[in-house]
Amino acid sequence: MTRMFQRTSLAAFVLAASVGLSGCGYNEFQKLDESVTASWSEVLSQYQRRADLIPNIVNTVKGEANFEQETLTKVIEARAKATSIQVTPELAKDPEALKKFQAAQGEVSSALSRLLVVSENYPNLKANQGFQDLRVQLEGTENRITVARNRYIKSVAEYNVLARSFPSNLTAKVMGYEVKPNFTVENAAAISTAPAVSFDTAKPAAPAASK
Repeated sequence: MTRMFQRTSLAAFVLAASVGLSGCGYNEFQKLDESVTASWSEVLSQYQRRADLIPNIVNTVKGEANFEQETLTKVIEARAKATSIQVTPELAKDPEALKKFQAAQGEVSSALSRLLVVSENYPNLKANQGFQDLRVQLEGTENRITVARNRYIKSVAEYNVLARSFPSNLTAKVMGYEVKPNFTVENAAAISTAPAVSFDTAKPAAPAASK
């Protein structure tokens, strides 16, 4: 009888604890925190994919005689700067570190965009199947980066809403769930635009209408 009573009491305690943790948002914090971690990993994975692709692009472009060296140098320097940032789990929790990370990746996007625009002036590159393949890979990678970044922004926003809302904000305070930094609106808008990957020749300006 005593043992049965103990089991019943334990079951009641576990049930009450489960209901209590769920009601205070603890379980939701667990779920959203895991979502943020997973989406951040995807962001890093796609940026790494782009970083791995750049050396092949640079080497291909180098084969084109007299290619604009300043543009190549900027791509190489931007990649080196971006990859020199030590990516740790704490980076995404540090507003200043996240800001530097975004800025470095933005410089890579800008440098690549310039390189692809300049490459249009070199007919041999347009006819180079290897370069065309790299262009397609880069375009796909930029799209993946945009998707991964948007998912991260959304997951952090959902987490932060929970962390700031009552009464779950009390749970956040007790359990140490701090509000997470996110891509700023300005940076998100800037880096959400993938580099223009196009080999279409520019259309000539329309002649001015005669008066």
